[in-house]
Amino acid sequence: MKGSTFKRCGCRDSVTGRRLGRSCPQLRRPGGGWSRTHGHWHWQIEVPARADGSRRPLRHGPYATQADADAVLHRIRAALAVPDPTDPHTTVKTGDLIEAAVKTGAPIPTPDQVRRALHLDITPTELPTMEAYLTDWLAGRKNIKTGTLRSYEGHIRLYLIPHLGHLRIDRLRPGHIDAMYDAIAERNTTIATLRASRNQAKRDQVKNQRIVGNRTLHVIHATLRKALNDAMRRHRYIDTNPALMIELPTARPPKPTVWTDQRIRTWRDTGKTPSPVMIWTPEHTGRFLDHTHDANDRLYALYHLITFTGLRRGEACGLHWDDLDLDAANLTVRWQLVQHGWATAIDTPKTTDSAAAVALDSETVAVLRTHRARQHRERLAAGAAWTKTGLVFTTPTGGRLHPADVTDHFHHLATQAGLPPIRLHDLRHGAATMGLAAGVQMKIISNRLRHSSPHFTAKFYGDVLPELSHAAAEATASVVPRRRDATTPARPCRPAGPSVGADPAADSVPGDSAR
Repeated sequence: MKGSTFKRCGCRDSVTGRRLGRSCPQLRRPGGGWSRTHGHWHWQIEVPARADGSRRPLRHGPYATQADADAVLHRIRAALAVPDPTDPHTTVKTGDLIEAAVKTGAPIPTPDQVRRALHLDITPTELPTMEAYLTDWLAGRKNIKTGTLRSYEGHIRLYLIPHLGHLRIDRLRPGHIDAMYDAIAERNTTIATLRASRNQAKRDQVKNQRIVGNRTLHVIHATLRKALNDAMRRHRYIDTNPALMIELPTARPPKPTVWTDQRIRTWRDTGKTPSPVMIWTPEHTGRFLDHTHDANDRLYALYHLITFTGLRRGEACGLHWDDLDLDAANLTVRWQLVQHGWATAIDTPKTTDSAAAVALDSETVAVLRTHRARQHRERLAAGAAWTKTGLVFTTPTGGRLHPADVTDHFHHLATQAGLPPIRLHDLRHGAATMGLAAGVQMKIISNRLRHSSPHFTAKFYGDVLPELSHAAAEATASVVPRRRDATTPARPCRPAGPSVGADPAADSVPGDSAR
């Protein structure tokens, strides 16, 4: 598609009357070269084919000089250099722009104009691969929390780069993303199959490998979607986000399930829990707290606080004495102890909804006062070894608790108490359901747990405790007025008349004569 310039004139053949065009003998000088006075200059070039595949040879003139024709041809070549020659979409669009300009007499579009029309700030050959872009994008993320950054890094390293990193960013299509999720699903199947094998060697192959669930898929996809949004809006590498065209499997969080007697028997027989999110009944919770209190466990106040306020583990471990006002019976969530790998750090809550005041009941206030006195004794015993962190819950020498240790200790206490297993976070769910069972309004519980909306609270907890379902059933039945006690057996219906040959007295019911 280099194109060329040529000279032609309007002279005609004296016999046939046809135009001589470029074959006119007067166009050439006797000594060679083009005539300076005869004919006019034109250019010709073939631009990329149209979308339907038809060819597009273009010619235009006249121009007074060869330099004028060459200048236009040079602008066409510069415009054609913008799109990637192996990308039919952009080459066809560039050809459309040039053809439209030639036919309408408009100026040939400049390379910058072509780039803007193609939504590109740089030429395609300069566009990064997905691996290069995602690496640079992650390095440029400054105003996000460390946990979020670690999450992005894991998604990019484990999934996005291995499956999509070789593609140039403008070549990424929804099909590539679908293929990545298909590959993850196949890997899940392989892991599950090997885990179920009776061959120990096969099970060892996937010993430390995890199945990627639907919720994790959505989080991975959110990382990709955010990165591509930035590529489109900030860098203008692409004009559409292919991640927006992907349909993922629904990721519904498991609803809390209460430990009933029947479920406990099944669990003891099979070792399997009915749901990933299990909740103790109030009786179970009381047994746990009594056991922990009677054992004089130094973390009793922490578990008591989580049980009745619904604090998250990191929020309880990051609670400072300055955040507590025991006289006013409330605390303010301002900090959380977060875990990055095994290292820990004090950080602010992830969302503004999480940072809020929480009211305390009188028993919890008394428990915290007792805990404060105990911590004071530990501080005196530690002497110079005491670490001044200002935290409510600490190690015996004042240092930060490790969240993983708090969880492990919780499971140890629950096992000692002979209780079915729950996660430490499930104490938070228990606080919500016990509040509902006590008749607390949904909006108050939602505010207390610092949820984004009461709708989420109602959807997540509304049908958990059997007590709530039974109360709803009784309330519904009591609305309908009845003439008799529903527990009294109904009297059988009397036939319309005695049957032939039957004793009329046999159909009588004692007491009928008195009605």
